Amino acid sequence: MNTTTSRYQMISYDDASPEVQAIYDDTKKTLQLPFVLNWFKCQGDNATLLNGNWNKLKSTLMEGEVPNVLKQLIIYNVSKERGCNYCSHAHGIFADSMSSMISEAEGFKATENLDSPSMPVSYRTAVNVITKAALDHKNIGDADFEELENAGFNRKEIQELMAQADLVNMLNTIADVSGIKIDNELLETLE
Repeated sequence: MNTTTSRYQMISYDDASPEVQAIYDDTKKTLQLPFVLNWFKCQGDNATLLNGNWNKLKSTLMEGEVPNVLKQLIIYNVSKERGCNYCSHAHGIFADSMSSMISEAEGFKATENLDSPSMPVSYRTAVNVITKAALDHKNIGDADFEELENAGFNRKEIQELMAQADLVNMLNTIADVSGIKIDNELLETLE
């Protein structure tokens, strides 16, 4: 199977059912990765759960009007604040790989520059408000929506941003309760 320690059985591609392999193939194609992430492998023995969670992740993170790099930064920041090591590492890597979409400054890494003048004010605002929504949703009020509007987001984009709060909570919960470790393949991208 897989040598990665997890509270859930890690189902490798070769050991997966044809239905799960099809989902794995879609994750690799959509995320443009040559391997299946551990987050998916820990759900690989339950095709119904994996399919539902993948479809939610795919539509909320990979589709819509809000740039993917901003969504990745939100997930990174919430995960870091919450202490979800898997998600903060993985989404930090994804966000940093897209840093050139934010700034062409040499060596710019989005995750290390959330408060930098190179980071658009709209991005800083969205990261702060959506982090609050994910960690303390009961204290989100009209002022938070107005702050997002004033930063240039329309109603549809605000709804999409708020959906990231829900998505990151699901991602963090599954990663933390399963006990998965960061993918060796992702760590190798850092070298």
